[in-house]
Amino acid sequence: MAAGAHLQGFGGLHGGLTLALMTSAMQGSVPDIPLVSTTARFHRPIGGDFRVETSVVRSGRTISAVGARATTAKGIHVDGQAVFGSLKPASWRTFAPVAPVAPPPEDCEIFTIPPEFVAISTYMEIRPVGPSRPYAGGAEPELIAWIRLVEDEEPPDVLRFVFLMDSLAPSYAAVLSTLALVPTVELTVRPGGNLARADSPWMLLRARTRAASADGWVDEQIDAWGPDGTHLGSAQQLRVVRTD
Repeated sequence: MAAGAHLQGFGGLHGGLTLALMTSAMQGSVPDIPLVSTTARFHRPIGGDFRVETSVVRSGRTISAVGARATTAKGIHVDGQAVFGSLKPASWRTFAPVAPVAPPPEDCEIFTIPPEFVAISTYMEIRPVGPSRPYAGGAEPELIAWIRLVEDEEPPDVLRFVFLMDSLAPSYAAVLSTLALVPTVELTVRPGGNLARADSPWMLLRARTRAASADGWVDEQIDAWGPDGTHLGSAQQLRVVRTD
């Protein structure tokens, strides 16, 4: 595979796209089992040609695990694992986060990320909700926005979902007033059961920093809803603040 310049995030191949590509490769080992959770750990940026290798960790009747790694001639750049599962329907009590109050996407202004910072942002349409913006020195480490793929009218499938869950700026950047990179060290995405019933290309994302330590580690939670308020899934990111 080739990590073209148009697919770059901050300093390398976009993290969400990397995980989506790895997840697609891992799904190939268990093609008929739904994705439950997928995780990537980013060791170094991918800036050129790379390959994805997969291996089945466990193959069970209801739950399977598959590993993957993205490598170049320099070694492993990203490694990860996905859990796939197919359980029998039951009537367990369910819980899901409630969507924040938000106007419809057409009532929100478009937020343009300079492509020289994040080239892949040209493939996304982002419409923030509320006053918070990256690097605006706000009081809360939270960003809320509607997002969709440009010129794509299809509801998000699993791979679109994995990609788009890493589409917002780091929520911690909302409290920063000067530019500092907050790259991802680990990203986990968990699609929800309602994703298969999504009928709109738009997703409402809320990214919030749950904890940030004095030495720069950031624990971030991201949730996604459809325009009807249905929770579509979640993600967690381990990030680190860097000024170099």
